[in-house]
Order: sequence, then structure tokens, then C-alpha cells
Amino acid sequence: MRSPNELLFFFSALGAFNGFLLSLYFAINAKKKIFTNYFLSLLLLVLSIRIIKSVFFYFNPHLSNTFIQIGLSACILIGPFLFLYLKSYAQNDKPNWVKHVVPYLGIMTVLGTFYPYVEHQAIWSRGIVRVIYFQWFLYIVLSFKYIQPILQKIREKESLKKLEVWFLSIYFGVAFVWFAYTFAAYTSYIVGALSFTFILYLIILLLVFRNSQETVFFQEKERYKNKTIDQETLDLIRQKMTIIVEKELFLNPNFTLEEAAKELKVTKHTLSQYVNEVLGKSFSNLIKEYRIEKAKSLLETEKNYTIESLGYDSGFNSKSTFFTAFKKQTGLTPTEYQKQHSK
Repeated sequence: MRSPNELLFFFSALGAFNGFLLSLYFAINAKKKIFTNYFLSLLLLVLSIRIIKSVFFYFNPHLSNTFIQIGLSACILIGPFLFLYLKSYAQNDKPNWVKHVVPYLGIMTVLGTFYPYVEHQAIWSRGIVRVIYFQWFLYIVLSFKYIQPILQKIREKESLKKLEVWFLSIYFGVAFVWFAYTFAAYTSYIVGALSFTFILYLIILLLVFRNSQETVFFQEKERYKNKTIDQETLDLIRQKMTIIVEKELFLNPNFTLEEAAKELKVTKHTLSQYVNEVLGKSFSNLIKEYRIEKAKSLLETEKNYTIESLGYDSGFNSKSTFFTAFKKQTGLTPTEYQKQHSK
């Protein structure tokens, strides 16, 4: 029977080992070398280096000081690679990675040369490591704006794509590992490694249980590239789209892309591509626009409804979602709109 220490070593090291494998996978095989995933690969790599250093240092305090220095130095790139990964996807372009990577590599090279860990442990533990963790935290804060739209969808009770769940997992996973290491003095030094293993396997579950027909997390916004819709199909969908408005299908708060595709007798993928490329918006935003137009009509004609009731009758599933969407599209609150346009 294995001792508790052996089990602890196994589970804490397992995350680092699999992190290395995933890093290699994304670097080599992630959907035909999409640039964004190189940042993901490098993020997993530096995290794994940091974790494996923690594991071996915890079980062998006499570990080579050079290896300790490499593990600590890797931390300075965790934040930048998180930021670059989320930014490159959100903006759909190649960010200027040089200014977020090269200066830190230069700084750590100079520090490692003139203040090696083996001779200046006190300086590293009291100063350099704290600065590195602070820099890591700053990049977590900077990265937050790229997941804000996803959090907004959660607040508005909209369904999330698996790609969006993946981004949340990566972001909060990195933040949790930072938290575990920053407050290790109050728990245990091995908590960071164990937390990485736990988070990594939660993320891997997204790989295993994903729906192969949905957008997977290593695809980018170029998923429709080289897949054009022929003109006949475009005309057909354009004609059929009126069905959603005429039948007021959008009044169902749970109306989905799948249901719309079934009603229009087209594939889900084709309808999604049409809405994204031809109309230039997401399906959820299109349905939201239909609902707001309905709400505007009710606000102009109905006198005996409360504003909240009008929101529900327009297909929104909550008062807050209705108010937020209405103000965003019209620039007015529902009450202000009603005062200006009531007949």
C-alpha cells in the first residue's frame, strides 16, 4: 500500500507531467498550427515548469539551486502568455508578443547571471519572487477584460459555448494557481501543484466530453474559412428567416439556434454561418434584436402593462437582461422610450 507521501507526490507531479504533454500537443497538433494556440502551449509549458519545481523541491529540499531558479523564473511568463492567449483570440489577430515576453526574458537573464539563486537566496525569496508574483497578478487583472463579455452572458443567463467555458477555465485556473502560491505560507507549499493537477483535469474533461459538432476550444474564428454558402442557399435562408419574426418564435425565452435551424429546415452550421458572416452578428444578438423590436412595439401601444411584464412578453427571461439589452440598443431605458413614443 502506498504511503500518503507517495500518493501526494504522484498526484502533484501528474498535473505537471500532463501539462507538458498538452503543451506539446497544442504546439504541434492544435488545428493546423493556429498561432493563438502557441500562446496556450507556452502558457502550459511555463506553468508545468513552475509546478514540477514545486513538487521536487517539496519532496527534496536539497534540489539543485539552478533548477529552483529556472522554476521561479518561469513564473514571470505565466501572466504574459495568459494575456496574449486571451487577447489574440478576442481580437482575432496576432498581438505584439515581443514587448510582453522579451523584456522579461532579458530581466531574468540579467538577474540569473548577476544574482544567481545559489548565492543570493535571500534576495530572491524576499524581493525577486514577490515582484514576479505581483507582475503575474497584474497580467491576471489585464486579462480580465477579455473574459468580461463571457461573464456578462452568464449574468444575462445566456448559454455559453464550450469555447467560452474553456477560456473561463483557463483564466480562473491560472488565477487560482497564483492564489495558491501567493498564500502558500498559510496552507502548504504543495497546494499550488495539487491545485494545478485538479484544474488541469477539469479542463481535460472539456476535451473528452465535448460535442464534436460544436466549436472546440482549439478552433478560432476562422472556422468558416473555405466553406462558402452558395447563392441559392443564401437566398433560401434569407426568405425563410422571416418565419422567425412572423411566427414570433423569438418570444420563447429558450429559443435556440438548433430550434431555429430545424424550423427553417437548414443545418445548424449553415444557419450559424449565415448569421455570423452575412448578418455580421451572433445568433443570440439577432434574437435579442427581434425581442427589443417587439418590446418597442408594446411600449408604444400598451398602457396597462408594467415595464417588467413587457420584458417577459417580449421573450426576455429576466428584468435585468431586458433593461440591459434595451438600453444598449436604443440608448434609452424602457421607461424613457415609452415616454417619448407612447401614442
